[in-house]
Amino acid sequence: MKIRNQYLLLIISFGLLALAVLGSVTIGPVPVSLSQFTGGGTGSQIIFDIRLPRAIAAAFAGAGLAAAGTALQALFRNDLADPYILGTSSGGAVGASLMMALGLMALIPAAAFVGAITAVFLVYLLASRDGRISTSVLLLTGIAVSTFFSAVVSVFMVFAGTNMHQIVFWLMGGLWNTSWNDIPLLSLIFVPVILLILYSRDLNIITCGDSETQTLGIDPHRTKLLLLGAAAGITGIIVSVTGSIGFIGLVSPHLTRLITGPNHAILIPGSLCCGAFLLLIADTISRTWLGELPVGVVTAFFGAPFFLFLIRRREEL
Repeated sequence: MKIRNQYLLLIISFGLLALAVLGSVTIGPVPVSLSQFTGGGTGSQIIFDIRLPRAIAAAFAGAGLAAAGTALQALFRNDLADPYILGTSSGGAVGASLMMALGLMALIPAAAFVGAITAVFLVYLLASRDGRISTSVLLLTGIAVSTFFSAVVSVFMVFAGTNMHQIVFWLMGGLWNTSWNDIPLLSLIFVPVILLILYSRDLNIITCGDSETQTLGIDPHRTKLLLLGAAAGITGIIVSVTGSIGFIGLVSPHLTRLITGPNHAILIPGSLCCGAFLLLIADTISRTWLGELPVGVVTAFFGAPFFLFLIRRREEL
């Protein structure tokens, strides 16, 4: 596909995303129109105080998870890599649930951020051998780390007392408590996202293998650590606000790659759009027709079968 056509697709994608945001704020248990946005009254309050910040939060979170997933798939040279599968969400859950058990609610974002980053680097260190990571080792390590962290969370839940229900809802992932106060924190994801875009050429080269990377004058180990930190930072920020939302980072890069191709200079912005669109739609469906079912449950319903499809396809190749 020509570069000009790829950028045209990106422009169209961002336009569709903007329309999806506008549609999201009008659709819900109580239908409202955009004309009520500035008209005052109940309709204006529903749009501006509840639905608009939630829609923006969903778009930011989906975009960030998609960007992190795209980077991880390139860094591990593995199309099954995903922030959720690699234990990032479980690590964030450990930090958040500890703060909930202690009643230190103000420290939940910081603790979840540290936990998510710790989980990603732990999986990387345990799964890598001389900088190489096999698919089976990566998946098994991610499962093992997630299982261990889940056990730790279960311990915290036992001692959480009256705060146990908060941990349970946080683990399922959701956007029902998001407000305008969360938008500045979520907007910080675009700092590491920009870093990933600036390193898109390096990501293209890394996917070819370490020998090619070194031949072209790139330090694969240092670059991987830098970009892994960026992906972990994105996920940590999102997890600290929304809880555990899985599979957006797995599905979005695959869908985008079918349209844009493997060039990360186009793939990452395209995945941003796709992830934002998917999570926005999932959250709109959840709050409108599923009685505020946690959006993490909704994404798991379509993400888990997609993950199994990818595993089956790899076995057939």
